[in-house]
Order: sequence, then C-alpha cells, then structure tokens
Amino acid sequence: MPVASWVVPNTERVFPQSPARRGPAHPALEGALNERMSFQVAVRGDEPSPVNVSLAVDGPAGWRIRVRRVGYVPLPHHNTPVMADPLDMDGLGHTPGFVPDPLFDESSVLLPGGETHAFWVSLQPGRGAAPGVHSLKVRVEAGGAKPAAHSVKVRLHDVALEKRKGFSVTHWFYADSIMDWYKTDGMDERFWTILESYARNVAEHGQDTLYVPVFTPPLDGVKRPTQLLGVRRAARGRYLFDWRDVRRYVRMAGAAGVRKFEWCHPFTQWGVKNAIRIYEDRGRDERLLWKPETGATSPVYRAFLAQYLPELRRFMDEEGIAKRSFFHVSDEPHGDHIDDYRKARAMLAELAPWMKVMDALSSIDFAKAGLTDMPVPSISTALSFAAEGIPSWCYYCCGPRGRYLQRLMDTPLAKIAMHGLVFYRWPFQGFLHWGYNYWYRSQTRELIDPYTVSDGLKWPGWAYGDTFVVYPGPGGPVDSIRWEVFGESLQDYALLQTLGVPRNDRRLSAIRSFEDFPKNAAWRMKLRAALLAGAGRHASGARQ
Repeated sequence: MPVASWVVPNTERVFPQSPARRGPAHPALEGALNERMSFQVAVRGDEPSPVNVSLAVDGPAGWRIRVRRVGYVPLPHHNTPVMADPLDMDGLGHTPGFVPDPLFDESSVLLPGGETHAFWVSLQPGRGAAPGVHSLKVRVEAGGAKPAAHSVKVRLHDVALEKRKGFSVTHWFYADSIMDWYKTDGMDERFWTILESYARNVAEHGQDTLYVPVFTPPLDGVKRPTQLLGVRRAARGRYLFDWRDVRRYVRMAGAAGVRKFEWCHPFTQWGVKNAIRIYEDRGRDERLLWKPETGATSPVYRAFLAQYLPELRRFMDEEGIAKRSFFHVSDEPHGDHIDDYRKARAMLAELAPWMKVMDALSSIDFAKAGLTDMPVPSISTALSFAAEGIPSWCYYCCGPRGRYLQRLMDTPLAKIAMHGLVFYRWPFQGFLHWGYNYWYRSQTRELIDPYTVSDGLKWPGWAYGDTFVVYPGPGGPVDSIRWEVFGESLQDYALLQTLGVPRNDRRLSAIRSFEDFPKNAAWRMKLRAALLAGAGRHASGARQ
C-alpha cells in the first residue's frame, strides 16, 4: 500500500519525518463515563507523488467524535535551556523544523511522498453510555487503494467525573487580538459573535474563569482600547458609568460555561506606579481621562476609584457574581515595588473593604506582610508558600522552563498531560497563565501571524508556545494540541477529587515538585487505570 497508517497516543507528537510504525495495537483508552478522550492516526506516504488521504471514525450511537487534521508550524529553535533528556524536551532531531500544533477541522490531507502527517480524533461518550469496552472503527482511504482499517478500544469505567471544585483556572484573554485579527469595527456585532466562540472554547477546556476587560488591561505594553465600561465626565471629578457592554460580556460568558470572572488590574504592571489608562466613553478615539503619568494613589485617580468601585460592587450584586469574582492590584510586583504596592493596596482597602485581591508575584514577603489576600507565586517558588501554610494559586509565565512543568512548543505532550495531577498534589486554589491568545509582537500593537510566530518575536526571552494556546480560525478559535492535552489533564484533577483521593496518597508520592515528577505517559496511564478500576469496583459493590 502506498500509504502506511497507525494509531498514536495523544501524548506523542508526530513530526513530518517520523518513521512509519508497525507493531502491537494501540492500548485501550480508559476513561470515566463522561470523560473527553483523544488519540491520533498517523499516515506516511511512500510514493514520490502526493496522495489524497482521508480518515473516517465510527463509534457507538450517541458518541461525539471529531476528526481534525494536525497542522504544522515552524519552530526556528528549541526553547532555552536546551535539554538533552527527551522527557523534558520534545522534537530533538526535528528542530529547527516544523512541529505539529494547530488542529484543523479537516478529515483529509494531500499527503506528500516521504512525509508523515496525522489526524487528531477527539471523543466524548454519549449520555447513558454503559461501562465496559466499546470499539471505534477507523478507516483510512488513500487514493484508489484498499482502505486500511484500525480498531480502537475504549474502556469506560463505572464512574462519572464531578465538576472540579476549589481550583480555578484562567488564561488571560485579549479582546484586542480579536478586534485586530478579525478586523471588527470595535465591539460590533461580529465581534460579539466571534467572542462567544472563544468563551465556549475556554469552558470546554476546563477553564472556569475569564478576564473581564472592564478597562483596557494594563498588561504587556500600551494596548488598543478594549474598554467595556462606558465612562463620561458629568462634572469636574464626577463620572457617569454605562455597564451595558460589561453586562453583555458577563452574561455571554456565563451562557458559554464560564463560572467565574477576573476583573481588570487597577494599577500599572511591574511597579504599581501609575493609574491605568481609562478612556472617555469606550476609547474609540483614545481620549484619556487623565495623563498616563498620573500617580497610582493621586487625588484624581482616588476620586475616580471612589466612584467606580461602589458601582462595580452594585453591578456584581445585580448579576449575582460577587462571590465568583477575583480582583487584582498590579501584575508581577517585585521586592523593590513593595512600598508602592502597600500604598495602592491600602487605598483599595479603604475605598472597597470588601475587595479581596490576588496577584502574580513570587516574593513571599508580600504575603507575609499581608499585602495580598491570595498570592499567585511562580511554580519556581510556589512550594515555599505551601510549606509556610500560605493559601495561594500558582502560575508560570515565560519561565521557569527546563525540567519544570510547562506547555511550550517543545514541551513533551506526556509532560503537559501531567498538569492536573501535579496541581492536585498540593492545596493550591488555582492556576493562572498570561497567554490564551496574545497574537502580537512583544509589548506592541503590531499583530503577528500566529501560524508562523509563536514567541512574540522575542525568543529566547519569550518561549515558543508561551504566548497563546489557540490560533485564529475563520470565525473562532483553532485549538492547539497543547491546549487539548492541557484541558484533558484537568480531568485527572476532577477524577482524584471525585474519588476523594488524599493529596498525600502514596500513589502520588512520585510527584515531588513542579520539576520532579513522572514525565512518561506510562506512569500516568497506570495510575489512571488503577484509579478508574477501583472506582468501578466500588460503584458495582454499592449497587449490590
């Protein structure tokens, strides 16, 4: 046959020069009754001429099965530091080159000779699916040759995952990326339609929290205005607020499956020195209410916050989201910013004593001084917060890399798949990442093409794959394989929580830190199989 085909786990990248594989059948997928799962089908052409190859997958009635073609994007270099261990760095021998990442809703490919391509198959058991072993029939058609057939077994266990509790997940969302990429006329109706598809996407991948650009987020440079809140001067030092677009945003996100909301940082990034840029009306003509150098605790900004914050509280109470909201002071303050941070925090505490704040920071001094209610330390220092008994979230951004947990273009997929288990090991209350859809040159308004640039044009300081997890599609997001695996990994967290597994369970003892944990797919598969089998036996016994 001119085309070889084989089944590949979702924890293994298929590169253009990956050799054809012949061997034992793909092991059965194991999952809960309501769990999302995936696998790949790789194809390699041996003929000198291109061949049209298509894939079809049939499963039990009522199951949702989605076939997507795995696309390739350029990776000019490995991320630093370059690791020789394939457990910590993928693509060794393939990079520089093309790496698999975007997933296109296509079930066929024009397969060149001497190249390997792949299809990503996602599945969701139907409502009422029964425990036991089910079969998926895979059919590969290549030119006029006899179709190749594969069978993939799916073993469903008698347990349903409960919704994750007590651990929030957010990736910062950039409305300006939507406006600029799709060339909307500000927040026109097309903007809102496209926006909804992205909100559904985050919820489908286990993210329960969405950043609200009530003001233009003061993150990564001076951004195009994306201010949901209409603001007008009523008189000197007095303001009127129009919450209609904020209300539309919150209700749209809620209908899409988002449960929690993260409100805009009220002070500038990396120093807490200034008031943020707030525009008249919604910023269409970029008329600012005050000069950019206005101080963070200046009288003019204090007067504004004294009017805005009670209005924000009233709005949240009306929408019923006050207890499902997160608030910030300033992003990534460092040790030498502590005095300015203290002043800004004190002003917020005076004006809005109900507001509990959280920020990405790594200095434990902010937490020990009681300046933040919920610190969000980097995974490089997060365990020191846990050791001190300080409740916290955790985050990573650009780094740490190397042996650490990550989700970069050259992070092995088996390592990305460990996120849920590693998060569960310690009592962190959430995970934050800055890059859901940052499609710009670093710190500028210059749009880049995410299909060719994945580092904000700032490697090695910014890593390939750090700036986004989704690509812009014709009318909504195109998933990456990194985003798919990350989303599925959060189901491991839900599984452990559903089963009531203690965090110090001996079966999790191999997870020692954010850099020292099992990084091979076999370890995770064995643990999941044991957990699922135990859950099934317990459920069967309970019914007898």
